[in-house]
Amino acid sequence: MPGDVRGRGMISPLTEYLATDTIHCGDSRDLLKKIQPSSVSLSVWSPPYHVGKQYEKGISYANWQTMLSDVIALHSPILKPGAFLAINIADILCFQDDSMPRIMAENISRRKSAVTKEQILAAKRQHPTYNRYQLAELLNCSEQTIDRRLNGNNIRGGKYQPQTRVKLAGGEIEDMATNAGLYLYDRRVWVKDAAWENSRWHTISYRAVDEFEYVYIFWKPGITTVDRSRLTREEWINWGSRAVWSIPSVRANDDHEAKFPLELPRRLIRLLTNPKDLVIDCFIGSGTTAVAAIKENRHYIGIDKVKEYVDLARHACKRASYQSSEEMQMSLALREKKDGIKTRPNKALQPTVYPRRRRRQTEVEC
Repeated sequence: MPGDVRGRGMISPLTEYLATDTIHCGDSRDLLKKIQPSSVSLSVWSPPYHVGKQYEKGISYANWQTMLSDVIALHSPILKPGAFLAINIADILCFQDDSMPRIMAENISRRKSAVTKEQILAAKRQHPTYNRYQLAELLNCSEQTIDRRLNGNNIRGGKYQPQTRVKLAGGEIEDMATNAGLYLYDRRVWVKDAAWENSRWHTISYRAVDEFEYVYIFWKPGITTVDRSRLTREEWINWGSRAVWSIPSVRANDDHEAKFPLELPRRLIRLLTNPKDLVIDCFIGSGTTAVAAIKENRHYIGIDKVKEYVDLARHACKRASYQSSEEMQMSLALREKKDGIKTRPNKALQPTVYPRRRRRQTEVEC
């Protein structure tokens, strides 16, 4: 990792730390520097995949690599020793690459015209002076069809479009983490719903439809406490010790283009943290990780640079906090009824606790 990146991640004694249990608006590369050092038990997030989403417009592949490398590097000072960074990403990236040869596939099943290359060649032999427009009129097809069959090109723009580059992301992410002093600890496979609706490449090529992603888990050197009591026996059997997690995808991405299901961060939080630990997500989006942290009685920090998503996440957290409070009250009431004793504390008998003085925390707005 370049020395200047690590230097930019250091926090001066006068820096105000980000407030916990809050969604902050801004660039992760700026706000991660403002998190208290060695305070984070788990960072779990899903970065932009560089696959052409609306919020990725204008970002080149090189810019994407730099952004991701910087964000990973900034985790080194804020993770506790023995803590974890979990990154959810589809291992196969696809993007336009100007350096690749521009050759169109001959997709027979998608042809709108039955005219074949052999028929065009036969017509050219009979009419050697005909251009593609005259051949198209003779064969009752478009000039585009003539050019596609003979040259593999699309004269209306296809041959000018860059080829799609397919690249594996896992190795790059591991190298970025290693350079930051974080080491690959584990990998889980999330099997999701097949992306028939939002994936075209399986219909225009031999490539497979997208139906699984990875969660790469990196470890910051330090003592890691292994506590199997965090999960029930059934949970350990069903998913805690299993490499493949089958979790249905989010059914409606109506308010955000790339949600992951609540169960995904919830499992990571249950498995890798204790109650009251701090969990962060520096690409918080719709707030799913923060909601999972609330439901599992963990503190959270969320970051996103899109004001619309920050507002969405804050609303989701507010709703989750209310629901969690209601569920806790109902649980205590049921215990009281079952045991015949009062389990809720009497506030009048509680001693006064004076909070310790601590460094001022801030909430960042867009």
